[in-house]
Amino acid sequence: MLLSDLIDSLPQAALVGPAGREVAGLVDDSREVRDGFVFVAVRGGGVDGHDFIDKAIESGAGAVVAERPAPANLSENVSWVMVPSTRIALSILADFWNGSPSQDLRVVGVTGTNGKTTTAFLLHGIMQRVLHRVGLVGTVHFHNGDKQTKATHTTPGAVEMQSLLGEMRDNGCQAVAMEVSSHAIEQGRTSGVAFDTAVFTNLTQDHLDYHGTMERYFKSKKALFEQLAAHPRGKKPIAVINLDDRYGELLAEEFAEKLKVVTYGFGIDCDFRAGNVKRHRDGVEYPLTANGNSYLVRLPLIGRFNIYNSLAALAAAASVRVPLREAVAALAETPQVPGRLELVGIAEGVTVYVDYAHTPDALENACMTIKETEPKRLVTVFGCGGDRDKEKRPKMARVASTLSNWCILTSDNPRSEDPESIIRDAQAGMVGKAHEVVVDRGEAIRHVVVDAWKGDVVIIAGKGHEDYQQFADKTISFDDRNVARAALAERRMKKMEEEE
Repeated sequence: MLLSDLIDSLPQAALVGPAGREVAGLVDDSREVRDGFVFVAVRGGGVDGHDFIDKAIESGAGAVVAERPAPANLSENVSWVMVPSTRIALSILADFWNGSPSQDLRVVGVTGTNGKTTTAFLLHGIMQRVLHRVGLVGTVHFHNGDKQTKATHTTPGAVEMQSLLGEMRDNGCQAVAMEVSSHAIEQGRTSGVAFDTAVFTNLTQDHLDYHGTMERYFKSKKALFEQLAAHPRGKKPIAVINLDDRYGELLAEEFAEKLKVVTYGFGIDCDFRAGNVKRHRDGVEYPLTANGNSYLVRLPLIGRFNIYNSLAALAAAASVRVPLREAVAALAETPQVPGRLELVGIAEGVTVYVDYAHTPDALENACMTIKETEPKRLVTVFGCGGDRDKEKRPKMARVASTLSNWCILTSDNPRSEDPESIIRDAQAGMVGKAHEVVVDRGEAIRHVVVDAWKGDVVIIAGKGHEDYQQFADKTISFDDRNVARAALAERRMKKMEEEE
């Protein structure tokens, strides 16, 4: 591909140097530059790619895309492209470089604070059962239609994203379910993606260390729908919105004249409406009213919040032309979502769940769901992440201590912060004295599971599917589920020894 072909896709691009160069690759990391590559200098939160332009040129970059004018001493071996935003340019260029793969796929983007992973997972399961080859981009893993790989980010960078979409297209995928984080939207990682549908699950407090205020956080989510309305890329995009959420209500009202809006929830005005819910030990069932028809939905997941996730997945599936009756049938076969109220095991009367809940709202949902099963006691193990929104720490503690019979405060991913300092921040919100502190997360889980009372249900919250723990000076292998399974085995062994 010639540089001229590549940069023709960029609006407001100013070129200095030859346009007829052959392009060998496209990157935004100077360490990955090879001869003939185009290096896009992206401004990040802590690192500015413009500071690495010289290094990229030394490594053989044939062209540089930047937000500043070309230097006077620019080598004749390098072409320089100046653009208003390199973040947006990178997404557009990555799309063009990979042959605009999203144009050939039915793409559903799922955004919101809670429920993104489960909704995308359910949607992927539905579409895979009906359409057979389907892609997934999510927090837990990516699937290109042929194989599954561990996820690096909820939403990968633009270059990785478009390459992954290209693999999906080449592997014969018909559609893709994609989690879209607020960071990804604000950083323009999905600007080059042609979405068919955008789903809004809800908005509650999270990521305020990055966004600053709830208003800015909402604005970042809203930008996905603005992209959908302003740049449909030849598609007929649809917005699927939770009308029971107050921010969803605002979103639906604002985009009613700009997009086709499909709403879901329990309210009478919802297009996809759930009726009276019947709860079982291994899931729920509810009547669904949609498109003038009624269906009986069987969902092998517990919790009211999972009903919302299932409604979102069904509405999104229908929006990309999956027959609703087939989607409902497929939903009944959905496996557990990794790390999302995942049942780890039962031993000697103690049941253990692992959940990713790391916000006050998500923790409340998890605790309330377990309380509906009427355990003898609800015991909650949780911590708060370091280098993240400090305001939510006491709020999470207040939720856990209010809804649980016993709480164990421990470490999550402390990162650069002192674990005990994080715990003290959380303790300020504890209600009553029914809690204890065990800083070591592994010891906290073991202590709770081994010593719990018969009839107790334990929730280990915060890390879910994660298989690591981050400290200031190291990252270690750590999986709540594995630690809990080992503790359950120890509990069984302890019981056997007592009976001998």
